[in-house]
Amino acid sequence: MKYSSVKFILSGAEDWQKDLLIDALGEIGFDTFEEGEEGFTAYIPAINLDIQGLETVLLHHTEGFDVSYETKDLEDQNWNKLWESNFQPITVNDQCYVRATFHEGRTDVPYEIVIDPKMSFGTGHHQTTSMMLAYVLENDFQDKNVLDMGCGTGILAILASKKGAKEVLAVDYDDICVASVEENKVLNQITNIVSDLGSKEVLQGKSFDVILANINRNILLDQLDQYSACLEKGGELYVSGFYDGEDLDILTSKATEVGFSFVGKKVTDKWCSAKYLKS
Repeated sequence: MKYSSVKFILSGAEDWQKDLLIDALGEIGFDTFEEGEEGFTAYIPAINLDIQGLETVLLHHTEGFDVSYETKDLEDQNWNKLWESNFQPITVNDQCYVRATFHEGRTDVPYEIVIDPKMSFGTGHHQTTSMMLAYVLENDFQDKNVLDMGCGTGILAILASKKGAKEVLAVDYDDICVASVEENKVLNQITNIVSDLGSKEVLQGKSFDVILANINRNILLDQLDQYSACLEKGGELYVSGFYDGEDLDILTSKATEVGFSFVGKKVTDKWCSAKYLKS
């Protein structure tokens, strides 16, 4: 499959603004993003590159900062094979081993997760995902109903299931991610994960004991009301995808308004994850 790359140069953008732009680009077909010193590079199948659609996204998602971009057609190659060649297994807290189908397994850790590495987020390598995995490892999931919001590959849902969760709902707005969850739950011999395509609207009328949400600051702020509405009293909320400091302060203020109390946080390379309890 032939791919095109679009290199974005950002000036004056906050990290959360860049994250929202990346989310919007994902909705119009970009499937891989690479960080750079001045911005980032986004990749898309060449046949799906729509310059008019791209310009529309930039018009609506670049308020407050300047952005320029340049496109480039890339040589045809097996992108998944190239991605796989750079995928290395990881171990979290000496308890959870995350590997691909082409890596050898391990029997010396309590939990092993097999992820089919397509070009999508959620392999555990990003700081936010590894911190969320650590939270799942450290807390009790036995017989609990769990929501994995913005599930990506379903890695958090899979670990929650392996930790004894009763039922797990994995939700993502990207149909590629939903398909990935379905594939990965088979690879891990999981039967109690249900995947759903959509956003906070799919949570109406549902109830959970634990919510896992590794997204970004602004989407979390938009969805906290719904999390509060569907989380049982005393339930646990774990969030990530934002930075320590101002981002955490803003999220905690909003969470407190809608009935949560702050429990604690994890920080890695300025990235932050936090735990809240439903009052």
